[in-house]
Amino acid sequence: MLSQDTISLSSIPVVAGPAGRAMAQPMEADLMEALQQHLTMERQSSAAYFAMAIWCAERELRGFADFFKQEGRDEQEHAGTFADYLIARGQTVLLQELAAPRQTWQSVEELMAASFRMEADVTTSLQQIYAMAERSGDTRTTVFLDPLVEGQTNSENTFAHLLGRVRFAQNQPAALLIIDGELSAGQHENASLA
Repeated sequence: MLSQDTISLSSIPVVAGPAGRAMAQPMEADLMEALQQHLTMERQSSAAYFAMAIWCAERELRGFADFFKQEGRDEQEHAGTFADYLIARGQTVLLQELAAPRQTWQSVEELMAASFRMEADVTTSLQQIYAMAERSGDTRTTVFLDPLVEGQTNSENTFAHLLGRVRFAQNQPAALLIIDGELSAGQHENASLA
């Protein structure tokens, strides 16, 4: 039995988001829009990596194909992470239309350069969102982004390493097949001096 001092929870007002989900802290419109755009960027990256995997598979580069296929899955998972966060913050996730990804490259080096630039663009997007969250005093978002920024910086490092290896190979088939074999074996980490 409830005592007379107990307050009914239904009398305490709770702010709800657009989908009716309880919301502890409203999110500024420009920050929410940036998060939605980043979610689209992650989905677009997933499609781009799948296209790269296809291009590599068509050229019998199984290791590169497997690497890019996994990268595509990772990007889809990142998009899901942003969707989960928006839902947790009481927002509605809006999926935007994706453009068809590029599907042709002149060389493995051009492909790796394009993937490195894509990773750098994703990092820039995360940093811009982080700065917006800081300006608006949205600590929840900065805490959410901290491990993502670190992971993205590591991804950039991996792609810079692979681009360097491919450039060093100078489009020599034997050298590219060695790198392809390393990718098949999951050996694509850069050197560590620590």
